[in-house]
Order: sequence, then C-alpha cells, then structure tokens
Amino acid sequence: MMDLQEISDRFEIQQLMIDYSTAIDSRRFDDLDRLFIPDAYIDYSASGGAQGPFPEVKAWLADVLPRFPAYVHLLGNFDLKIDGDAANGRTMCFNPMVLSDEPKQVLYCGIWYIDEFVRIPDGWRIARRVEEKGFDHVI
Repeated sequence: MMDLQEISDRFEIQQLMIDYSTAIDSRRFDDLDRLFIPDAYIDYSASGGAQGPFPEVKAWLADVLPRFPAYVHLLGNFDLKIDGDAANGRTMCFNPMVLSDEPKQVLYCGIWYIDEFVRIPDGWRIARRVEEKGFDHVI
C-alpha cells in the first residue's frame, strides 16, 4: 500500500508532466526551465527530433514547433517507480499535429516518454527524457 509521501510524489510528478504538455502546447517554451534540471538530457530522435542537453533541445523546440499550425499532447498510463528523491517513469502521449493549413493534413503520433526524475528543493524535475516511438500516421 502507498503511503502519503508516495501518493504526493506521484501527483507532483504527474503535474510536472501536465505542466510540460501545457508549456509545449501553449508555445511557452521558457516555462520548460522550471520543469527540467539545467543539465537534463533530452532525446526526441525516435520521431525525427533533436537530442542533447536541455538548453539546445529547448531552442530546437522553440524554432521547430511554431512551424506547425496546431498540435496537442494528451497524456496517460503514468507508470512511475519512485525511490526516495529519484524516480523513473514511462508515460503514453497521443500527439496529433496539424502539418499544414491547406490541404489540411494531420500527423497522428503515439509516443512514450521514458523519463528520469529528481527531487530538488523546489520539487520534482525531469533529469532525462527519451522519446520512444509507438506509431505515426498522416491523414
């Protein structure tokens, strides 16, 4: 049975993931600074994206994502393993992305975020994120 600390940790990490999706979908890329540790490693190469240190990947996101007219992230199946001030997670993400205004085409992406989290004095942060591709399909 989970104790109150684990329940709290799980909710805080899930909110961290929601805050990530909100920052990306709202195109507020500077909000990511409070979600990742400064030396976090990110790998979005499974879906054709960048990989490397957080600041470089953040700059890539801010450059590339505004080229899409619209997109959203829907998260689910939060699978978290918490061990003190560290945690690992695997979270499903459904991410439809509008490719162009005319003709309307949408890329439907199913991905998994494979994450490592750390608790710092200000709360939980993402220390490592690797994207695992599930599927993609253009309609």
